[in-house]
This record gives sequence, structure tokens and C-alpha cells, in this order.
Amino acid sequence: MSMRTGDSKIGRAILAAAALAATALAAHRLQAGPAQRELTVEAIFGSRALLGAQLRVPEWSPDGSLLTFFEAGSQGNQLGAWDAEKNSRRVLVTTDQLEEMRAGRPQRASNATGLGRHPAPPYYWSPRGDAILFVSGGNLYLFDLHSSKSRRVLAADAELSDVKFSPDGKWVSFLRDHNLWVVELQTGHEQQLTRAGSELLREGELDWVYPEELDLLTAYWWAPDSSAVAFLEMDEGKVARYPLVNYLELEAPVEMEPFPQAGGANPLVRVGVASVPGGQTQWMDTGSENDVYLPRVAWTPDSKHLAIQRLNRAQSQLDVLLADAATGRSATLFQEKDKYWVNVGDDPVFLEGGKTVLWTSERDGFRHLFVYSEGGKMLRQLTRGNWEVTELVGVDEKAGVAYFLSTQKTPLERQLYRVSLAGGEIQQLTREEGTHHLLMAPGGANFLDTFSSSLQPPQQVVLRADGTQAAMLNENRVAALADYNLTKPAFSEIAAADGSRLFTETILPPGFTPEKKYPVLVYVYGGPGVQSVADSWGGTRLLWLEMMAQKGYIIFTLDNRGSADRGHAFETPIYHHLGETELKDQIAGVRYLRSKPYVDAARIGITGWSYGGYMTCMAMLEAPEVFKAGFAGAPVTDWRQYDTIYTERYMGLPLANAEGYRASSPIAHADGLQGKLLVAQATGDDNVHFANALELQEALVDAGRYAEFAIYPGRGHGITDAAAQVQLWTRVTQFFLDDL
Repeated sequence: MSMRTGDSKIGRAILAAAALAATALAAHRLQAGPAQRELTVEAIFGSRALLGAQLRVPEWSPDGSLLTFFEAGSQGNQLGAWDAEKNSRRVLVTTDQLEEMRAGRPQRASNATGLGRHPAPPYYWSPRGDAILFVSGGNLYLFDLHSSKSRRVLAADAELSDVKFSPDGKWVSFLRDHNLWVVELQTGHEQQLTRAGSELLREGELDWVYPEELDLLTAYWWAPDSSAVAFLEMDEGKVARYPLVNYLELEAPVEMEPFPQAGGANPLVRVGVASVPGGQTQWMDTGSENDVYLPRVAWTPDSKHLAIQRLNRAQSQLDVLLADAATGRSATLFQEKDKYWVNVGDDPVFLEGGKTVLWTSERDGFRHLFVYSEGGKMLRQLTRGNWEVTELVGVDEKAGVAYFLSTQKTPLERQLYRVSLAGGEIQQLTREEGTHHLLMAPGGANFLDTFSSSLQPPQQVVLRADGTQAAMLNENRVAALADYNLTKPAFSEIAAADGSRLFTETILPPGFTPEKKYPVLVYVYGGPGVQSVADSWGGTRLLWLEMMAQKGYIIFTLDNRGSADRGHAFETPIYHHLGETELKDQIAGVRYLRSKPYVDAARIGITGWSYGGYMTCMAMLEAPEVFKAGFAGAPVTDWRQYDTIYTERYMGLPLANAEGYRASSPIAHADGLQGKLLVAQATGDDNVHFANALELQEALVDAGRYAEFAIYPGRGHGITDAAAQVQLWTRVTQFFLDDL
């Protein structure tokens, strides 16, 4: 594929890229010098010393007066608090008090994906703000803030999960044995709201695929008046079950994971409403077709209706239904349609007591904010332009404003903005270049801003509603990083074949000189829903790439078409042909690199994890003349092996797109391998199953080709334990030193 260099638009982009590269090179020469210390795999993965520390599990009190968080004290973990009125910090719950409740202990990193990516909060503010509920195994402890005393309100034999207060503070709900329960705080009396739950019939409990692919983190919701709970029932009876074998035990026990593979049966899901403290469940009418997804449920402010989002299996039509909680009858409030797919966004936000609805939509090609009437008529569009609202942070209805994060300034950053709910001028509130993540206090007077940039680990700052700083809570200056003289990544852009702007990130070796020739290591993710090129802290990934730059490699990253937050048209070229457009764009990046006199075109490698591992396999098998060596971590090698929601969104059903599935899978191109390929896979991966590695190995055997496989028993998709990471990344490092 050749770029149309005669196109004036592309020509301007190339000139701009060259100018930016020259500026970056000049800046690099000024700031880069011989490294004072060289990074090592042990320093990066053996401890967290270079990553800094975060105030863990930050939460605002119901009135927004306190921000609480776990922090390290002199005796151990404690629950600290920042007082908004006094602008000061104090200890709210001491280490000894936490130990009495066996609470506040750091959670181990989970090997699981799905809901396992999102560890449950270990504490919850009471709605009145006078107590905090701590969760410890099967126990619930209520800590009274006035007396500084705790009492156990529930002691259960079985583990419980998804704990919530009722809005009136009288009840605490939780999941146990696949059913939904409540306990009355005053008496400690338990009440079971659902009774049909089992391993294959989950009442108010999520499966694996909904949180993993639809970002749904709970399956039940309290009515605002605390009279009832809405919940999802998920029937897994027809879903295929994949064996996760524990080879480290002599008996090799097997866990059968319900995992809906592309083209196979999905869980059957319906919405019920159970009254509290108990009573008959009323089921909501979501239509006669049951092979659909129900990715969002929200109550209206009057507790009389539910807004239920219904997505067809092809994911091309999303209906927002308004269902009567008492009768179950429903009607369509409004609808989203797309000839490719609809990206599920946020819940609708009901304003003015339910008279208007704030909604995010991509109907004009970019996700923006819209206001609808209670009858579903679009009243006004609050934001517009060739940029994305990436998150609705919150609404201060009293002040009449909505706060949101967006790419308005540049897709490389996330800044906080606000806009009037009546429409009008958009105001940018954050100014520091980089990436901001905001947690808004109830009432909107303050925000917790977790901010990072390319070489700055996340800092935690309290901002006022106008964006000015109220308090620095965690400066997170990692002094040890200064010893390694890291090279600041340089951002630039090139043009794809269709003229699309492709953002790139380059790390040059210390002491770089254009008179020498350098090998290149391309880092790739490349898949939908993710952006790799961004002005944000990259953690261990960044540090390993910096280490490879110190060893003499140019590090290059490019966000191809199909990646996130550039508008829907930037995503859709991958439709029904995963890996094709993405690889063309990555090769366009390599072509740009090869035009530089300091790049050794014969020594270009590629590396990535998950979808990046898939892209590495596709690059090594379909473009062997471009890439000499590649490391693929946990790659999908056959899209028929992956889950329904993700795969069918982009590929359709296997029977309807058989050739697309074949062409998009590395196993079909195994005979193309010429360079050196290293693949890492874990036997306990609940996301990209071990079968993917075995299927690729068998295809390579049949093709008479060889790749090296690094197998990690019992680990999950990320292979997160320090011992395995040190061993793996030591091998990956040596692999590239030997073969590139």
C-alpha cells in the first residue's frame, strides 16, 4: 500500500510531521544525555518503587464535605480524609480500628478479567454521612463516626459481594449464593429478595462477558425511594463452558467458565423489580426477542419507571425503553442506529425531576451531549465538533451545568470542561498538559483530579468547581526516576492512505545522533476501545520501553484506524476485517520510519499484549518483509475462540462472515512466518483462552514453521505476579537483543 503523496492534504500532513520530528529531535538533544543509571527488568517489575504510590479507593462523603482514602500510616494502612471546609487532612479510621474489623488491607492483583478487573470497594459511606460500612469477607462492620466505634451487622458463612446501602440508609443489600439479599441495619434481620439463583441462573449477579465487554459493573439498582430493587436475571444454561485447568495441582481440578464464543449462545437476560423487604418480582417487558443485550438500567427520580437500554445482537440498534416498575409495560423513549455498530455509552441522566434527559450519543459521528424531553424528543445539542466527550463526570443541576472530559484540545490529552444545561459556551477548567481523571463531589463544589503526563506518575489534586487548585493531596514525585534520565516521548502525526491523521509517539535512545543507524521496536495495541498514543503515564510498559531505548532502540508507537476516541468514522474501517486496516496503518508508520537516514530498515521489531499480541502475530505472519522479530503476549489467534459481544460487534456472526473470520485470524497465515516470534500465554487466562496458543502452535507445526512459546501455569490474562513478570520480561528483553 502506497501513500498518495500527490494529495495536498497528505502532503501538508507529512510536512507537518517532519517539522514536528525536527522540533522533537532538537528538544531531545537538549534534554537527553548519558543515563545516570540504566533501567533493569528487576527495577521495573521486581518492585513498585519506580511507580510511586496512590491514595487508594478515594470516595466523597454524601454531602461532599470529606474525601476519604486509604493511605499508609506509621503503623500500617489507615483511612484518611481531606476536609473541604478546613482544607486539611486527618485520620478518620486508625490502623488499629481497621484491624479490629479486619478491613483496609490491600487487595491482591486479580488474575481474572470480566468483573475481576474491577475490585469491589472495601468501604461505603452511609447515605446520611454519619457512618462507614466496611466489608471483610462475609462480614459487614458499621463504623460510627461520632463515637468512633464499630459493630458487626452481618456475619455470614459464605462470601458476599456487590454491597450497597439503600438510599434511605435503613438497609444494606448484597449478593450471596447467586441471590440478592438485604439486611436491616437497626435489627440485623436478613431478608432474601430472590430465591431462584444458582451457578447457571444469576439473580442480580453479573456473568463474565457483560462487565468485560459492556462495562457493566453491577446487576442490581435501588429505587430512589428505597421501596424496591431492580435487577438482572442472567440465565447461563445454554452458554458454552470453557475448562480452566489448574495444572499445578496433582488432580488438575477444572473450573468450567461460562464463556459465550462468537456465534454461540449468549446468556438470556431479563429485568425484574423486587419490592423491599420482600414480595413478588415484577418482570419488565423488553420485547419478544430475547437474543439481545440489556447493558444499562436506571431508575427515574420518582421511582416509578426504569430506563432500560436494549441492544440487538448485531449491536446496530440501541433502544432506550421506559418501563413501568409496577406493571412491567414499556415503550421506546428514543433510539440509536448505526450501519456498523453502536457504542454503548452512559446511563441517561434525568433532570428536572424527570422532565428532561441528558444523554450522550455518537449520532453526528462523535460522542456529544444532548438534552431530550421526557417524551423522547431531542431538545438541544450541548456540545459539537470533531472531538469526543469521553466521559460525563457529573451534573450540578442547581448550578445548571454539566462537567465532562473530552478531546477538544487534542486527542492526546483529557481535559475537564463544563457547559450550561441550557446550552452555550464551553469552558475548559483544567490546564496542565496531560491526562485528567475526575471524581466529582456531591453538589459539585470540588473534584478529585488524578492527573498524569508522559513522564509524571499520577498525582492527586483537589480542584474547586472553577478548576483552581484547593489542595495537593499526593504529589507523587518519584525521586528515583530522576536517576534514570528518562527520555521524554515526542508526539507527532503522519497520514494514513485515506488521509486520516495517525498520531505517533517516539522515544529516542539517550545520546541519539542522526549519523548512526538504529534498530526500531514498534509497540502496538491497535484494537478498538483503546488509545496508546497519549500524554499520560504508562507505568511498567513505559519503563520497559524506556529501558529498551537505553539499550539503543528507537521506540515507536502509532494509533491506527480502529482505535478509540477519534470519532466513529475513525473506528469503522476495521468492520468485518479485523487486522487488515490496522496492519496497513502500522506499515505506513514503518514506511515513514524507513525514510529516516538513522533507521536501520533491516532491524524493525514489534511487540504488544492482548490485541497488541494479536497485531504482533498478524505483522510477523503477513508482513515478514517488514518485521524481523516480534513478541506477542496473550494473543487472540482465532476469532472464533473469542466472546460474542466483542467479536460480533466488529466481525458479525461467523456463519455470515466466514471469509472475514478466516482472513482475520493468524492461524490462517502461519506459513508466512519468516522472522523470530516469541509468544507468551497463561493456562489460567479467562479472557484469551490457552486454546489460542495451542491452535497457533499446531498451525505452525502444519506449516513447518517455528515460534518460541513461554507458558505460565495458573496465571491470568495479565500475568501480574512479580516473579513471573521478571522472568518473562528478562526473556523478552534478551529475545530482542539477540534477534533484532
